[in-house]
Amino acid sequence: MDRSFVERNRASTERIRKLTGGLTEAQLQQPVGADWTVAVALAHLAFWDRRVQFVLDRTEREGKLSAVELDVIVNDLLLSTWELVPGDQARQLAVETAEALDKRLESFPAGLLEQVNAHNPRWVLRALHRNEHLDEVEQALRKGRS
Repeated sequence: MDRSFVERNRASTERIRKLTGGLTEAQLQQPVGADWTVAVALAHLAFWDRRVQFVLDRTEREGKLSAVELDVIVNDLLLSTWELVPGDQARQLAVETAEALDKRLESFPAGLLEQVNAHNPRWVLRALHRNEHLDEVEQALRKGRS
């Protein structure tokens, strides 16, 4: 399996850290789109990275892919919960979760990793999901400075 996901995931984790490391609480509450804030985007990223960690744990324990399918509606259902997470805690949660998942993916058994990747490549190459939202966060922060 192509292991380029390792460096791409590390780069997206570092991007989270650098982009959000010096943000004030006001900046963390900057709107991102119609319903989200920067903090909500970070809590969202942490949630979905934790979901992948859960799938990896079950897959390794069972010795075969054990996917947990979630309806897309989960983002809407969790929005009010994510809004309760203070910005600095959302930042910490996003960085720590991304770091932990990156390490887990790097050392995950190759055969099982291939099964996970075949089912959903975004579960392995987390940079795809992270960078989508980090692009939105950067755009929102630029607008906030204008």
